[in-house]
Amino acid sequence: MLGVTRTVPAFGPGWQHEAVASLRAVLFDFSGTLFRLDENDSWFAGMAGVDEAAQAELMERLTHPTGPGVQMTERAYHAWLNRDLKPQLHREAYLHVLQVSGLADRHAEGLYQRVIDPASWTPYPDTVQVLDGLRADGIPTAVVSNIAWDVRRAFAAAGTGADEYVLSFETGVMKPDPRIFEIALDRLGVDAAETLMVGDSEENDGAAEGLGCSFTLVDPLPTDERPTGLLDTLREYGIAL
Repeated sequence: MLGVTRTVPAFGPGWQHEAVASLRAVLFDFSGTLFRLDENDSWFAGMAGVDEAAQAELMERLTHPTGPGVQMTERAYHAWLNRDLKPQLHREAYLHVLQVSGLADRHAEGLYQRVIDPASWTPYPDTVQVLDGLRADGIPTAVVSNIAWDVRRAFAAAGTGADEYVLSFETGVMKPDPRIFEIALDRLGVDAAETLMVGDSEENDGAAEGLGCSFTLVDPLPTDERPTGLLDTLREYGIAL
């Protein structure tokens, strides 16, 4: 396994001090990091009262939820908190959110099926180059994701893939629990100090720092607005692909 020496500014602009370490593996989040659910207006056809602003709000709740955003029963809230551990809880939680948001049952079901369909997810423009380039350089990768469906098909459709997939519904552990990162490190056979975590959530993905990993935050912009975000991030760590 090859290692890459990275040089990272330790204290920001104006400081000359530099921290150097050997980077031997990279962990990636899935949604908003490697792939994104870029909605299509046709998904909302026939949904009365769902204007552009409502569409944006619904997609935010589905793809980057920080909270349910709607009133919930005790059962629905339990499903929400544990949605990424079991597919049935994921479906229950999101159908509740969509229905309470005003969608008819059939529209809620249709939109939910879009969310869990790998074909609906678009890789960022540099995702394939990054994963293939790291593999060619001998740097193993793992996808570490809070998710309740198998993302491997999305990678297969894009013609690329990671070395390991550490998915919450398969492991029974969700970020920010450090155990999910420990599973990834164990599978790759690397130490935390040699590993970079790339993700769009400081709370969830940034928790890898607690184990000693480096962490870098990417912006979950629409895919056509972030053509080189991953490449730029890795370049900051001394990896040019």
